[in-house]
Amino acid sequence: MIRLWIERRYIFCSMKIFVISGFLGAGKTTFIQTLSKKTGIDFAVMENEYGEAGIDGALLKRDRLKVWELTEGCICCSLKSDFASSILTIANTLAPEYLIVEPTGVGLLSAVLNNIGKIEYDRIQLLEPVTVADVHCVEQYLKEFGDIYADQLKNTPRILLSKIENTSAEELGRITAILRTVNPDAEILNTPYQSQPTDWWYRLLQTPLNKQRTIVLPEKDRAPDLENISIAGIAVDTVNELLELLIALLRGYFGAVYRAKGFVSIGGQWTKFDIVDKQYTVAVCDPMPEAKAVIIGQKLDRERLRKAFTAAAPLSYRPYTIAQGAEYGSKRGMSFPSLSVR
Repeated sequence: MIRLWIERRYIFCSMKIFVISGFLGAGKTTFIQTLSKKTGIDFAVMENEYGEAGIDGALLKRDRLKVWELTEGCICCSLKSDFASSILTIANTLAPEYLIVEPTGVGLLSAVLNNIGKIEYDRIQLLEPVTVADVHCVEQYLKEFGDIYADQLKNTPRILLSKIENTSAEELGRITAILRTVNPDAEILNTPYQSQPTDWWYRLLQTPLNKQRTIVLPEKDRAPDLENISIAGIAVDTVNELLELLIALLRGYFGAVYRAKGFVSIGGQWTKFDIVDKQYTVAVCDPMPEAKAVIIGQKLDRERLRKAFTAAAPLSYRPYTIAQGAEYGSKRGMSFPSLSVR
């Protein structure tokens, strides 16, 4: 294995690297925000976005964290050289005590750890990684993204189940058992991580990765069959109009959408929206520098997505008729059924 040796004079302080892995929409950014609040530490964060527009990075910057963004690629493969040089640059310029690395949701944890290992030095220490897993998506993602998702689960000593608030004890036990078949040795937290004591949070930041631990490589080294589109300058006039668009995304009228996120100003009120696990959430948020969205999925209709999310779409533009009858149009000329999404 080729190793990048760094001369001591270029590193001015010790930096611990904490990798937080997890699939699309698992809640990695939320976990980082909670980690910062629980410990009171202002981390440097390397944010690897799958799309061109940085959504999660903007949220972390709002929390006054130092964010270094790598977009339009994955640090486990296409951006691995940029990844290595960025780590060295952060160590030399920001010189943080801790660097939190959030890979893209479709990144191979094994490759991320290997890439960091190639530049590891006595002044740069790799901590045990954590994988965040959405309790509602474990089975689906193991079936649909087996090698990639399993890689994130196999190569961590600690798995945190997220979004468990309304999950029964029986379901939690069942999902935990599935995870144990993938990684029998992992510590699996199936209670809310937000309620863990303070020493648990600090222990995450003090446990170095065992260099003797075997990194399990995937059987097939392949990129996921996913594409993304980033849309800047999105414009929505009303909350109802935003809900129409989100429902259309969920119903598959722009292609198969696995993840969507963004923020937009509606009547002067900034609003954040998310789609994951076939459901959407909408909430008010602090003002953002720019209204933008990222959509990740398969066979995405890029032209129609851009027209749907911008004010440029004329009234006569009707890309879809989603339901027969019971139609109501927006200024984008779309018609959506009135329905609720779990």
